[in-house]
Amino acid sequence: MFHTTFYLRRLHSLVGLLVLGMVLFEHIFTNSMALGGAPVLNGALATMELIPKPIFLALEVGAIAVPLLFHAIYGIYICRQANNNPGRYGYIRNWQFALQRWTAWLLVFFLAWHVFDLRIFTKAISGTPISYELLQSMFTGNPIIAVLYIIGMFAAIFHFCNGITTFCMTWGIAKGPRIQNVVSLCSMGLCALLCLITLVFMGSYFVM
Repeated sequence: MFHTTFYLRRLHSLVGLLVLGMVLFEHIFTNSMALGGAPVLNGALATMELIPKPIFLALEVGAIAVPLLFHAIYGIYICRQANNNPGRYGYIRNWQFALQRWTAWLLVFFLAWHVFDLRIFTKAISGTPISYELLQSMFTGNPIIAVLYIIGMFAAIFHFCNGITTFCMTWGIAKGPRIQNVVSLCSMGLCALLCLITLVFMGSYFVM
């Protein structure tokens, strides 16, 4: 018998780990170039522009947008089925379970705003290239946007890092409580590191 839910959940988990992970690390790596100032970040952005536009668009749609839409839509379905009781039980794992769902909802709105604002409106419609100067002006001109961006990045980082633990559990990689705790601790350590890197490169826009 073909269990649709069984395979959809594993596909959802795999897409989240690979696609969200790829997008997240690319964003953190590229944005961390801001620590080197305008020449370094603009150079990194210019390198991406060397990819032929039809290929770049195909990658954005086929390798990023479609998988993330599937992950988001099926994730919303999972969220609506979930029973979060962090206040009732209070266990760390249960809080992580709840935060995974809450950050999922937050990311739906954050990514919609982020993609429309920078990729569609600013770059595609207005024809304004993304640059260090543009980002610095946007963040320093309205610190609320910077705070919202940091919150969105923190949500994406936690969602991905905690997802590593759930991926290992879903796919049977971490079967026992002890190895699950080890994976969870390592994932949360990675989460803290990536959040720190995000704070550092976001702060650089205000001091450079």
